[in-house]
This record gives sequence, structure tokens and C-alpha cells, in this order.
Amino acid sequence: QVQLVESGGGLVQPGGSLRLSCAASGSIFRTQIMGWYRQVPGKQREWVATITSGSLTAYADSVKGRFTISRDNAKNTVYLQMNSLKPDDTAVYYCNKAPSPYAYWGQGTQVTVSS
Repeated sequence: QVQLVESGGGLVQPGGSLRLSCAASGSIFRTQIMGWYRQVPGKQREWVATITSGSLTAYADSVKGRFTISRDNAKNTVYLQMNSLKPDDTAVYYCNKAPSPYAYWGQGTQVTVSS
């Protein structure tokens, strides 16, 4: 059974940075395309970034140039480095496989960008 545990969120001022981590269980992690997603209450969850098993990446236009996704297959962990944060980045952030997420989602990690 897959487990996804996100961490690293918090309160940060506009222009600040955060690094999110997602620890994933399962020996198939290193073969999976993984992604970060985010959700604001009352809105649909949206895709943020994707990384393939070979570390090819893709980003939503809203975060391109500011966020960087990476992975460490030895640690079954995927990261999201977020720089130049904006209030619109405020959301709960989740990781999951991509482009077709598991039905199971972790608890997510809250990111709040506010002065």
C-alpha cells in the first residue's frame, strides 16, 4: 500500500522560500513519474510540477522559473524548492504520482504566503 508523507510547509513572507519534501513508500517509487499538486479550500486541486524517473521536469506556467522539483530515488523522496513566493501560492501542497494520481492522497503540507 502506498504512503505519501509531505512536510516542509509553513508561513513565509512574500518573496521568501520554502522547500517541501515528500517521502513515498514502495519499491516502485523510482520508476514512477511523480508530481506536486496544490489545493485552495473551495477550489479544485491543481497540478504544479512533474518529474520523471530520469529527472525530466515540467511546471505549471504559474510557477515556472520560481519552483524546482527534484527527487532522490535512494531515499524515495521528491522535493519542491519554492522561491519568490507569492500570496497566490498559498495552498495545501500534496505529492502523488503523475499524470494519473493514486486515489490515495497524503495529508499534505500547508504553505501560507503572507506579510
